[in-house]
Amino acid sequence: MTSYARAHWTEYNDAQQTREVRPLLREALALAGPGAGRTAIDLGCGLGRETDALLRAGYLVHAVDMAPDTAEKVRAHTRAEDQQRLTVHAVPFGLVRALPHAHLVYAGYSLPYADPAELPRLWALVRRTLRPGGWLAVNLFGEHDSYRGQQPGSYLTGRQIEELFDGLEVVRLDEQDADGDSFRGPKHWHLFDVIARRPLGS
Repeated sequence: MTSYARAHWTEYNDAQQTREVRPLLREALALAGPGAGRTAIDLGCGLGRETDALLRAGYLVHAVDMAPDTAEKVRAHTRAEDQQRLTVHAVPFGLVRALPHAHLVYAGYSLPYADPAELPRLWALVRRTLRPGGWLAVNLFGEHDSYRGQQPGSYLTGRQIEELFDGLEVVRLDEQDADGDSFRGPKHWHLFDVIARRPLGS
């Protein structure tokens, strides 16, 4: 990670301390049900807003992020009584080689920043990670997003999105292709919000 990228993500994460838990995760938690005794992965956890929500729901949580100080930040933003159920992995996506089997995988605004050459391998790993009946909630960038050409990442066509979820039960797929605001200021969003489930018996 370059010094510019490190500074950007540090500034971004620091600005997330008081925001609400993202709606996509709240919906996935409602669909997945109680977390007690089950495992969840927060892939690209940042400072841990969604990690905290998963812990509060009772899950055993594996929080993954590339920042070297991820463990310190996530533990500072989660309750002490929950931290015996928390494992933090400070590792870039390109070096993620294994993940525990999980009942819920959440990747909020993180997979779009995976290198296009790494995304197929990482996605295959995420799919293998899902237990039968397990839930997957992700945000993905589309090909019209204005970040394309400005910063590295994976920008996908609608057809590519369909292929990623082939064989899964897609419960929600919302596409946003419109101007809006971002942390950096105004931009054009091309965003897919997806919740899917691995079928039982698969």
